Amino acid sequence: MATRPIPEKVPSQMAAMLLTGHGGIDKLVYRQDVPTPEPARGEVLVQVTATAKNNTDRKAREGLYPTKDKDEMTSFQMGGSPTLTFPRIQGADVVGRVVAVGDGVSDARLGQRGLLDFNLYADERRDINLTPDYYGHGADGGFAEYIAVPADQFHAVDNPDLADAELAAMGMCSYQTALRMLNAAGVKAGERVLVTGASGGVGTALIQLCRLLGAIPYALSQQDKADALLALGAEAVLDRSNMRDFTDRVRAVTGDRPIDAVMDLVGGEMTDRFIDAMIFDMRARESYPRLSIAGASGGNVSEVLWTRIYLYQVRIFGVSHGTREEAEQLVTWIRSGELKPVLHAAFKLSELREAETYFVNRGSHYLGKIVIVPDAQWQTHGAPFALEEFP
Repeated sequence: MATRPIPEKVPSQMAAMLLTGHGGIDKLVYRQDVPTPEPARGEVLVQVTATAKNNTDRKAREGLYPTKDKDEMTSFQMGGSPTLTFPRIQGADVVGRVVAVGDGVSDARLGQRGLLDFNLYADERRDINLTPDYYGHGADGGFAEYIAVPADQFHAVDNPDLADAELAAMGMCSYQTALRMLNAAGVKAGERVLVTGASGGVGTALIQLCRLLGAIPYALSQQDKADALLALGAEAVLDRSNMRDFTDRVRAVTGDRPIDAVMDLVGGEMTDRFIDAMIFDMRARESYPRLSIAGASGGNVSEVLWTRIYLYQVRIFGVSHGTREEAEQLVTWIRSGELKPVLHAAFKLSELREAETYFVNRGSHYLGKIVIVPDAQWQTHGAPFALEEFP
């Protein structure tokens, strides 16, 4: 038998937010009669206490992952066929406690608090991930009261100084993507790194990871977030609202030295300006210009002269998800306290529609991650981090 019976204390049904199709927030339906999953062989059943919301939740819901036709409504299909089927429970960055184990998993795991490595790996390789997919997309995720996941991907983190919502804010979707961006570009200690979209989950992760690696992060963001980004570790903050004379402003903060590598989450018409920041003085460089791309919040299409790419020998790296090795490295840094949570606010699971609206319309002073907490867990794990102005 591949599974053990779920203990009596775990209900047969649970609350969950179901994504019922591509479209707007009306496609998110809250139900309280969803069957509770059972852990298969090698899995643990986790009672969810917090799940971070990521921009990929919205993009997958809206079908914003075209790879051939820019107007196509679709989602991840790197494995050859779509894995997002409906209804689907979204939510990748899951924190909770093990309440049941499948065959082959030690009972010692019961009660452990942990953080999920969100990837649905295609194989056992540790240093490469060629067909990325994830919990909340190709399999049900954490916008629910329970989730069944592989035991070896649910990493125990018992730091008493980290609340569950804070731990969720350090989830793999942002931090692993950030680390993969830096590793793909071969960023080394002492190098100058421009971080675009610096106030979001991946951006704030990049700033911290640069400092851990000894690199020097320069943030591109709105100026009302400058103080918080400087406190997080940014060397300087460049104003995203005014891109005129961008290269001159880069030169002013770097001491007239070019940016070594750009970690780009923006794209669109800004791509050319980011390249400018790396190539204005090639004789001053010690390595090839490098551009790691893991987002396109400013536009999915960039117009760039290919002569600029090959004559200046710009290396371009597309990044979506990381590897098992990178997940384990991140967990080590989290356990040691070398990475810090950047939590913006918590919302109830039943208020996920409101959280999505808030996220899309976020304005000044927004920094870090939004975390979703099951209603039954709200008083303990969500209420301390609720927005004061939200009803």
